[in-house]
Amino acid sequence: MAVDQGVSPSPSLYRKVAEDIKAAIASGGYATGTRLPSESELAERYSVSRGTIRQAFAALRADGVIASRRGARRVVIGGTRVQSFGELLSFSRWARALGEVPSGRVIALQRRPAKPLEAERLAVPPAAPIYFLVRARMLSGRPVMIERGAYPDRVGALVAGMDLEHGSITERLEELGIVFADAEHVIDAVPASAEDARLLGVSPRVPMLRERRLTADLAGVPVEWSDDRYPGPRGRLQRAQLHRGQRAVPYASTGESGGRPPGRTESASDKSLK
Repeated sequence: MAVDQGVSPSPSLYRKVAEDIKAAIASGGYATGTRLPSESELAERYSVSRGTIRQAFAALRADGVIASRRGARRVVIGGTRVQSFGELLSFSRWARALGEVPSGRVIALQRRPAKPLEAERLAVPPAAPIYFLVRARMLSGRPVMIERGAYPDRVGALVAGMDLEHGSITERLEELGIVFADAEHVIDAVPASAEDARLLGVSPRVPMLRERRLTADLAGVPVEWSDDRYPGPRGRLQRAQLHRGQRAVPYASTGESGGRPPGRTESASDKSLK
């Protein structure tokens, strides 16, 4: 399949740079609170473009390793995180972090006109063509989540060519140069729909944790608008921690546990990053 002209020809290079910087931070080469070298210094050191360094910085920022302000050099914030931004965006990364085997079952994948809310969230014209995916996600063969995702046409065309039973959309898009850099999350509780209940093997209207997410690339262009739903306690498996580039609302009570899941909910603009 032809790749969009805006996709980087060597998408893994920035990851190698990011991992090298992360290793240097972990070994004490860059202490918490210190500033990293400038883009130009690092570009010269690694013999790459400044654009590659910016992508590496975006990955480190997304994982909660560094912080930045416009016009200032990146600052190491370090610290142990309950869950990285990458794990929050990627079900597969989250599952592997739990020691589980991730997989999926495609319920539907269609190219159709965008509905009004989808067009608004994805910043495309009304009724513009988009791709809409419904998947049941599994942990070691057990269904634990229903994923409904809408993608702009150029991104959806890439998604349609992926192994959606075993692969990660987030990881594969990153390999193709489309980096999930920022996300806005809204998390609440809703009753299971008839389709949710049938696909997850639960009773209709049982409490579900719903995570609605709008994700943008490095340029701030929306690349995904999703609605993920988890039944009961399964939905509270450490997916409460929010990191750089996100806004959240408090969890609503599911009626089962009477409160918010373990872990704290924080924002990209939380005071520690200001």
